[in-house]
Amino acid sequence: MSRARRRYYRSIVISLLALAALLWVAVDQFGISGAEIRELALTSLLVLLLVILAAAGAVAAWMLLRKLFRRD
Repeated sequence: MSRARRRYYRSIVISLLALAALLWVAVDQFGISGAEIRELALTSLLVLLLVILAAAGAVAAWMLLRKLFRRD
């Protein structure tokens, strides 16, 4: 396994452990229930989807305008 691949896998593992630690702290220290965490995760995913759709719409509009105003 190459050095770059090992570094990549190490970064993935460290980030997953950090996410697990954040969830543990949220539950243990602040008393956030599993239902609230699921609701926050779902809301985050929906916002992410909205941002992706807005970016796709902006690119489509840009391409359409570019095609309309192109000089042949």
